[in-house]
Amino acid sequence: MRHVFGLAIVGAGLIGFLPAGSPAAAANVSIDLSTQRMHVEGAGGARYDWPISSAREGYVTPTGSFQAERFAAVYHSKKYDNAPMPHAIFFYYGFAIHGTNQVRHLGSPASHGCVRLAPQNATKLFNMMRGEGGTITIVGSPPGQPPVNAAVNAGGVQRAGGGLLSILGL
Repeated sequence: MRHVFGLAIVGAGLIGFLPAGSPAAAANVSIDLSTQRMHVEGAGGARYDWPISSAREGYVTPTGSFQAERFAAVYHSKKYDNAPMPHAIFFYYGFAIHGTNQVRHLGSPASHGCVRLAPQNATKLFNMMRGEGGTITIVGSPPGQPPVNAAVNAGGVQRAGGGLLSILGL
């Protein structure tokens, strides 16, 4: 009896060290490249609809369903002249949703592939996704551009992997 009681106490003590499960409710981020809009539904009931800028001609924004891989409140592009990427949510290789000071371009394709938001909206999304987790779903193709990667991520929620040729659908 003592042995069983001792195991129960040890087992109860270990429960405090187990990782917490994923939250039951999470944010849903839906990005439509054809309309250059993002719709956000937070677990707590918050709802937003914002203009975005995605890949301009000659570049690609990957489509599919993704989970956030990394968060960076302050980040500068290593690839594009140290360009600021405030409140970056990285979701696929170097692709991220982040704030931009070029708000006059929001609503039309203008980036090298990232999804850009107004700074205040990027801050709200960053805090929500960091706190709640969630799924980022990207569909469509930018106005006037052919779909180059629509089938890349047809297999469900993706994490980084597959390489540039996969992004391009090759």
